[in-house]
Amino acid sequence: MIYEPNQCPIRFALGVFGDRWSLLIIRDLMFRGSTRFQDFLDAGEGISTNVLSDRLSRLETRRIISREKDPANGRQVLYELTDKGKDLLPVMLAIMDWAEKYDPETNVSRELAERIRTDFFGVRDEMLAAINHSSP
Repeated sequence: MIYEPNQCPIRFALGVFGDRWSLLIIRDLMFRGSTRFQDFLDAGEGISTNVLSDRLSRLETRRIISREKDPANGRQVLYELTDKGKDLLPVMLAIMDWAEKYDPETNVSRELAERIRTDFFGVRDEMLAAINHSSP
């Protein structure tokens, strides 16, 4: 056995983001440039406001995301990935690659999937630079 069941890394990860909504919020922050509550509501996934509030709060508590007041509108909040959240980029890229391979309905381009398979670290570095550049 590689590890004891109560020390399982998969168990830990599921405790942090083990529901579909948390990963979709991370996806929207990472790849779609979403930063506001309304952005997540408008993503087309059908998340309810109370579930969204709960997941944003959980992700913030786990230090996957951070929030700050919008300097342009102090009544709004901006969300962004923390360094801990950005460290999930390789996981998200691996999921994208896996989905492109096995889900005929996925919208990952074959070109991107091929780049992930042949130059994983180059794609990771490119996307990380884009995430860091787009942070509020």
